[in-house]
Amino acid sequence: MAKVVTLRLKERELGFIRRLSGREDSDRSYAARKLIDYGWIYFILKNYREGRMSLGKAAKELNLTVSETMELLADLGIKSPVGYEDYLEGYESLKDAF
Repeated sequence: MAKVVTLRLKERELGFIRRLSGREDSDRSYAARKLIDYGWIYFILKNYREGRMSLGKAAKELNLTVSETMELLADLGIKSPVGYEDYLEGYESLKDAF
């Protein structure tokens, strides 16, 4: 169920909402929710790119599967912060597990 939240927004932020609402021929509430969704996605992907969040954690926060998250990252050109040495270390650990 949706809840009502009261926010104080600056004119610049209201302008973003008005412009998106006009471009998508939607109401301002829908535009505000969409911008919040996009902001959350940006926040999570930025944290992943900077190495502050694992791929699994990013997928969970975005409510996507790991493979869907990997596709999203690839679509946006975001490379994994995991280096080749990290990959080899993980590979060796996997080999040892089996």
